[in-house]
Amino acid sequence: MAGISEILENNKHWVASRNAEDPEFFQRLANGQSPKYLFIGCSDSRVPASGITGTGPGEMFVHRNIANLVVHTDMNLLSVLQYAVEVLGVKDILVCGHYGCGGVAAAAANKQYGMIDNWLVNIRDVIRLHEAEYLREKDDTARLRRLVELNVIEQVRNLAKTNIIQNAMRGENPPRLHGLVYDIADGVLKDLNVDGEDVITDMEHIYATEAQDHDAATEETPELTPAAVAEGE
Repeated sequence: MAGISEILENNKHWVASRNAEDPEFFQRLANGQSPKYLFIGCSDSRVPASGITGTGPGEMFVHRNIANLVVHTDMNLLSVLQYAVEVLGVKDILVCGHYGCGGVAAAAANKQYGMIDNWLVNIRDVIRLHEAEYLREKDDTARLRRLVELNVIEQVRNLAKTNIIQNAMRGENPPRLHGLVYDIADGVLKDLNVDGEDVITDMEHIYATEAQDHDAATEETPELTPAAVAEGE
């Protein structure tokens, strides 16, 4: 219980200091949120989203997982993305990796870790896509640092593949996509200058989709009655 007692005590001090600075702070937060950013980052405890970006409560919507992945079968991530884009109307989406990422290092090792291997295979796919560049780095540390960057770039690309982002890009105020890497050793964020619009344009001939009217699509689909099935046989 010592651990949770410390948390609760810290919370009391935090509430007291906030109220002392701004008596209406919590009431404003209770009235709703309108964050400008969606932060997709790693679960690593050394990478606090608000801390490294200098943002406060109500400014940033956050999703975190091992190695900051955007996986198209991850309903958690997709739910967060859709809510952030379509309901909250975030202006900027940040995929933020970090040097020294344990998930990236584990994916690069020829070892099994159990269930998490099914997650890490998404990073191994990044190695497969960029194998020549990855192997060009002879130093192990430099190779892993570059893999962290390549992973962030591919996750921005994965964002662009979703119909959530594609639909938003056709709107009047489309969100901007960014790829960042945080260096734990010096606290600096590095912008990889991933142009989200260029990413979408480059992949449009393969991944672009358009929403269709459900009723119209239903009318175009032949009814599968028993007679129709028999006639087809």
